[in-house]
Amino acid sequence: MIDKFEELLNIFNEIEEKLIDPEVISDQATYQSLIKRHADLKDGIDLFKIYKSRLSEILSVQEMLEDDELKEMAKQELQLLKDEQDKTEESLKLFLIPKDPDDTKNVHIEIRSGTGGDEAALFASELFRMYCKYAEKKQWKIETLSENITELGGIKEIEFAIVGKKVFSHLKFESGTHRVQRVPETESSGRLHTSAATVSILPEAEDVDIQIDTKDLRVDTFRASGAGGQHVNKTSSAIRITHIPTNTVVSCQDQRSQFQNKDKAMRILRTKLYEKDREDRLKEEASLRKIQVGSGDRSQKIRTYNFPQNRLTDHRINLSLYSLQDILNGELDEVINQLIQAENYEKLKEL
Repeated sequence: MIDKFEELLNIFNEIEEKLIDPEVISDQATYQSLIKRHADLKDGIDLFKIYKSRLSEILSVQEMLEDDELKEMAKQELQLLKDEQDKTEESLKLFLIPKDPDDTKNVHIEIRSGTGGDEAALFASELFRMYCKYAEKKQWKIETLSENITELGGIKEIEFAIVGKKVFSHLKFESGTHRVQRVPETESSGRLHTSAATVSILPEAEDVDIQIDTKDLRVDTFRASGAGGQHVNKTSSAIRITHIPTNTVVSCQDQRSQFQNKDKAMRILRTKLYEKDREDRLKEEASLRKIQVGSGDRSQKIRTYNFPQNRLTDHRINLSLYSLQDILNGELDEVINQLIQAENYEKLKEL
């Protein structure tokens, strides 16, 4: 590990020298690339400098052990330094874990009610509220892209975007089937029901991620209509875009202008096409390693929300927490942090 960081330190120093070179500064593409690489390395290099400095301190304190008058004080100081050094070493190992290139991206989230009828739709609306509350706590922005609401206020399906700092790195483990166990308000006999909703977390693609040829698109306009409590467009500017090579269809109808709907539909299309490429990449990686956390498979049952026991269980890491109401109010960090730790642990074993 030390050799690896010495190598990275040399690279970091070379980059800093290049960043003050007038020729490099004049080449914006090269300059921006170096700026990004510098930012990617900085946290690790700062940690490594602390690590080396602490090694020197440990050696100095070890010399004090030879002095009878200072021996006891030196023992205590040495233990503190070693504890801090162990934490720094763990952080250095985590820094070496290959980064997910999508971690810094915003996300599109799709929630669909599954088995359970109205109860499943109500549960889907609670999941939507949970993610909105979590986003608010993180000071992220939420934008609804499309929705289908039931007469009882449940959600048949909804797609929304969350924009903020490293959103995907926090929410990527939410993909899968979420199951709820409770007695519905409409259940007169008090029987426990089990319902489900599926969640899909997609990293939002940017123009540089996916290049779309306009010749491959068929764009249709239509006037949306709906009955009952379903989402109804109030204008005639709804847009449906079909990507002909992949037969991927997206639509948007909740904006006032056709231009706004088309712009939003293109965002959704880019994200869906990017997800296809990402799935292929993950399948290839999965053949080389066996990390199960965060597979992103929508059919995988990942979590159970048990209301009578006030319990949330994440089946991937055998985690049970008895604070269900807090979690549904957006207190998701304890669950998410443990999922991140579990994946990092698996990656560290591979290293």
